[in-house]
Amino acid sequence: MARERLDFLCSECGAGYSKWQGQCPGCEAWNSIEAAPAGLAVSVSKSRKRTVGYAGTAAEVLKLSEVNLDDMPRLATGSDELDRVLGGGLMPASVVLVGGDPGIGKSTLLLQTLCRMGANHKALYVTGEESPQQVTLRSRRLGLAGDGLRLLAETDVEHICALAAREAPPVLVVDSIQTLRVADASGAPGGVTQIRESAALLTRYAKQSGCAIFLVGHVTKSGEVAGPRVLEHIVDTVLYLEGRNDDRYRMLRATKNRFGAVNELGVFAMTEQGMREVRNPSAIFLNRRGDPSPGSAVLAVWDGSRPLLLEIQALLDSSSFGSPRRVAVGLDGNRVAMLLAVLHRHGGIQASDQDVFVNVVGGVRVTETGADLALLLAMVSSLRDRPLPDDLVAFGEVGLSGEIRPVPNGPERLQEAAKHGFRRAVVPRGNAPKGGINGMEIVAVERLTEALEALRDG
Repeated sequence: MARERLDFLCSECGAGYSKWQGQCPGCEAWNSIEAAPAGLAVSVSKSRKRTVGYAGTAAEVLKLSEVNLDDMPRLATGSDELDRVLGGGLMPASVVLVGGDPGIGKSTLLLQTLCRMGANHKALYVTGEESPQQVTLRSRRLGLAGDGLRLLAETDVEHICALAAREAPPVLVVDSIQTLRVADASGAPGGVTQIRESAALLTRYAKQSGCAIFLVGHVTKSGEVAGPRVLEHIVDTVLYLEGRNDDRYRMLRATKNRFGAVNELGVFAMTEQGMREVRNPSAIFLNRRGDPSPGSAVLAVWDGSRPLLLEIQALLDSSSFGSPRRVAVGLDGNRVAMLLAVLHRHGGIQASDQDVFVNVVGGVRVTETGADLALLLAMVSSLRDRPLPDDLVAFGEVGLSGEIRPVPNGPERLQEAAKHGFRRAVVPRGNAPKGGINGMEIVAVERLTEALEALRDG
């Protein structure tokens, strides 16, 4: 086969081109095409020959009904929150990419997971950034029992796969993918070619052997996993560990999952003994003070496969500039501007001369439209300097014509709120349960004016 001459490479998706161009046709990124390292044409041809098929043998055509699933039970990680994010446990022969900021707790979380799984399964921890002594010191500082955990300090992917095939562990952690290298691939470790080839070889080993692999990935300044975008397409699951280094809590969110729900959220607390799972995250995100304050509303969201209660804060203040500011933390800023226009047109409340600041307490990012109604109530409460009732919860989507639209899983949201002591709820009429909720007053509304009227009555 003639080797293809690729002189330029996209740093985002890893696509190769024979000449430079401003935009990559593959991922549509601008100014991402750079000169490729010397010898790339050789590595491309070898890579195409090596990565044909997972097992390296002729594949067999099967009917969908004939595929045997009895030998693929999920592996329990020992953490209910991590199992929830993974979709019910770790699937054999899967590849999970875990990303996050430096020092956020990725290595700590995976080391704890392997030590727990090592009590029942053989586990292998491959470190390319630390020595075995450093990993051992961290495990002792966290009080982990590492009798069933095996360590390997190696960066050569072929050697890692050979040793893993000899040890045959059901679960393997590679920390991190940016330190690995393939002998016959060009470029330095952490480059586009090396990351792509390393991930392809590890994925092939996982599918061939049935071993579940965790890959630790560094992130860029924009918060995305460093390396080519094809890395996230190769793996089965992509998890992001979110949070601030000065904050106690960490949130593990799935952005891609072939074996479970996307956007599932797991909450952990960073302690001296490592990452401790939070079984009732609604309690930590709610600030139930004795005296309610203006501009604060409680929202019931549906996160992955469970309801979650969050506090939304809004502050409206007279602007001293000609163009008022619109600042949103944890919410979509464009949607906040749209809701202010709806509030003016259909609610008769003018806020064009106000600086608007909105925030979701706890550092959680809310992407669903069910937060519209609670956000509007919080902004009206701040503008009028009148606090909402302490036992009030709200959710619902607000349309451009001022209608309140229902959202999925309304009864489950109300039951979660009732469990935490909320006695009144403002919800879309389509989400009002027919039998009601025991101990809770349901205010069903169809228009924004009805919701504002219920706010005045309360």
